[in-house]
Amino acid sequence: MNIRHITKAGISNQFEDILHIIQNARIKALQSVNEHLVNLYWQVGEIISKKVASAAWGNKTVDELADYIRKNNPELKGFNRRGLYRMKQFYECYHQIENVSSMLTQISWSSHLTILSKTKTIEEKKFYINLAIHEKYSVRELDRQISSSLFERQLLSDKKVTTVLTQLHPHAADVFRDSYVFEFLDLPSVYSENDLRNILLGNLKNVILELGKDFIFVAKEFRLQVGTHDFYIDLLFYHRDLCCLVAFELKTVTFKPEFLGQLNFYLEALDRDIKKQHEKPSIGVLLCKGKDSEVVEYALSRSLSPAMIAEYSLKLPDKKLLLDKLHQLEDYQNDIKNTP
Repeated sequence: MNIRHITKAGISNQFEDILHIIQNARIKALQSVNEHLVNLYWQVGEIISKKVASAAWGNKTVDELADYIRKNNPELKGFNRRGLYRMKQFYECYHQIENVSSMLTQISWSSHLTILSKTKTIEEKKFYINLAIHEKYSVRELDRQISSSLFERQLLSDKKVTTVLTQLHPHAADVFRDSYVFEFLDLPSVYSENDLRNILLGNLKNVILELGKDFIFVAKEFRLQVGTHDFYIDLLFYHRDLCCLVAFELKTVTFKPEFLGQLNFYLEALDRDIKKQHEKPSIGVLLCKGKDSEVVEYALSRSLSPAMIAEYSLKLPDKKLLLDKLHQLEDYQNDIKNTP
C-alpha cells in the first residue's frame, strides 16, 4: 500500500512537471504572438504615416486600403479605417523615442489602445506602459489606474518617509505612494476604523491593485504579544520585492503625531518576534484620511523606524484639478529657476 502510494505521488509530481512545461510554453507562445502583432501594427502604421506625410496618400486612400483589405481578406480583423488610423497614431507617437520597440511589445495591443485614447503627453504614455509591464496589468486594471489619475498623483506626490526607511529600503519610495484611492469602497458617510478595515478586506483584489501587485496579504488584526499584553495590527502584508513585512495602520481622521508612536512599537515587535532571519526590517504605513505635510515632516524627522504617512480618498480625483495643480507647480519651479 505504501509503495503504491509513493508511486502514485511520484507519477503525480511528473504530471505536474509536464503541466508546468505546457503552461510555460503557452505563455511564451502568447507573448510571441503579441510581439509579432504589435510589430505588424507598427509597420503598417509606419507605411501609412510616411505615405500621408509625403502627400503620396490622402485620407481617401486610407479608406480605400481598408476596403481593399476587407474585400481580399475578410477574415482579417482590426484593419478597418479606424484601426488603420490607430496604427498610424501608434507609430507617430513613439517613433522618435530611441530603443522603444522592445518596451512596446511587452504589453498587448488592447493596452496600447487604452493608453493612446486616454492619455495626452508622451511622458504620461511611457509612464503607463512601464507600469503595465512591471505590474502585468490587464486592460481593465490599466484603465482603472489611468482613471485614478495615477500619473498626475505621482507628479504631485509630496512623499515623506523617515531617513531610516530610505537607508534600510532604498527602493521603498518607488513602491509606496503618497496617496491611495479606494473609490470602489461603499462606505457610509460616517464609518469606524473597524468598518474601513473590514470593507477593505472585502475588496482585497482591488486594494492590492491600488497598493501594487507585489503585496501579499497576511492577516487582519494581526496579534502581537508583548509581555502580558496583546496588540493588534490593522492589516499586515508582505512585499515580495522588498522582502519584508508591511504593517498598515488605518485612521479615519487626519494624521496626528501620536499615531507614529504606536506604529513604531508595532514595528519593533514585528522585527523582534515575527520577522524571519532572511527578511529585511519591517515597514510601517499610517493610512490616514488626510494629513498636513508640515506636521508629517516634523513627526518623521526624528523617527528611528522605517515608516511613512499616506492618505486615502474614497472617490476618484478630479483630473482637471490635478492638472491645474501641476501647472501651478511648474510655474513655481520656473519662477525659482529664473530668480537671479
